[in-house]
Amino acid sequence: MSEYQYYEFAAVDKPLNEKDMQALRNLSTRAQITPSSFVNEYNWGDFKGNPLKLVEKYFDAFLYVANWGTRWFMLKVPRQLVDVNLINRYCPGGSAVIHEKEDYLIFEFTSETDDYEWEEGEGWLSSLISLRADIINSDYRSLYLAWLFCAQMEEMEDDELEPPVPPNLDRLNAPLKTFVDFMRIDTDLVAVASENSISEDRQTDPKALKSWIGNLPASEKNDILFRLVEAPSPHLGAELKQRFQQTGSAKADSNSNKQLRKVMDLISKAETYAEERKRRAAEQKSREQARKKRERALARKKYIESLAEREDSLWKKVDELINSKQPAKYDEAVELLVDLRDLYKKTGKDKAFNQKLKTICENHYRKVSFLNRLQKENLTG
Repeated sequence: MSEYQYYEFAAVDKPLNEKDMQALRNLSTRAQITPSSFVNEYNWGDFKGNPLKLVEKYFDAFLYVANWGTRWFMLKVPRQLVDVNLINRYCPGGSAVIHEKEDYLIFEFTSETDDYEWEEGEGWLSSLISLRADIINSDYRSLYLAWLFCAQMEEMEDDELEPPVPPNLDRLNAPLKTFVDFMRIDTDLVAVASENSISEDRQTDPKALKSWIGNLPASEKNDILFRLVEAPSPHLGAELKQRFQQTGSAKADSNSNKQLRKVMDLISKAETYAEERKRRAAEQKSREQARKKRERALARKKYIESLAEREDSLWKKVDELINSKQPAKYDEAVELLVDLRDLYKKTGKDKAFNQKLKTICENHYRKVSFLNRLQKENLTG
């Protein structure tokens, strides 16, 4: 099997300039480089750059896929826009790590498996990149899922407590579902973990926000406008929304009434959940098979009843098919004989059918291929 490695970097907040692009070109002559991305595939050799350092200096996201089962994903976010104390609880190390880099934090997620098939990396990053904006907007579901994967991989002690479960964990959007898939997180474990997640409307009330902005001191509004014009920040809106939420009425921890669970309890319950899910699926499959069997039996019954008016023509058709001496026609003749057998059985004329079949066998005793087909269908004269 040939080797395959896929590297993709994305610049979101600030595009690469010519100097940046040249520095990156020096690392790879084959890479596709634009002001917002760096993409390269390797079927031999390896990338000369250090992905963590490149994310720190140039990019906001990175994704790597190798055909030996490795998946690697990084996101960089401004430090001042996240609750550092809280998010550190979601990244215990191992498969989920936080790197502190001056004004930024870099989240690093890795997933390895020995049970892999050939896969390509294109398309993954575009499906995951919006998780960065979610984290900036205080949606930490992806980080909790990363912690859950660490628990799945037995990277923590059994009695270690989970971090706070974010709201709406039971309602994963498409990027979060992709993250679960990319990291190979056990969906039964996710289902169990989401039982302690409340539902919460995260939409900002436009009227309340407008009123809050209107009550800001004029000097502060001027500072905001100046930043918007002279030093535009892609996260100014997120920063203001966070301030608005923090100055509102103090919100209790959304999961304050939920007791944090131990790693071993989550894993154990997920195993039970998986067994129950499989049992329900088996029962559903059995019910579906029984339903289809009943439907087939009813359809068969109606079909057989419809043959009563064509009995003579069917016997004639059987003779024509047998006399053709063609294997495919023999199969068709046997199918008709099965239908006639069922029709005669339904009307209580089994003996009459057996007599007709016996005559057919006597008339065509030299057609061994045909007789073998009759025997296979338990049709004997």
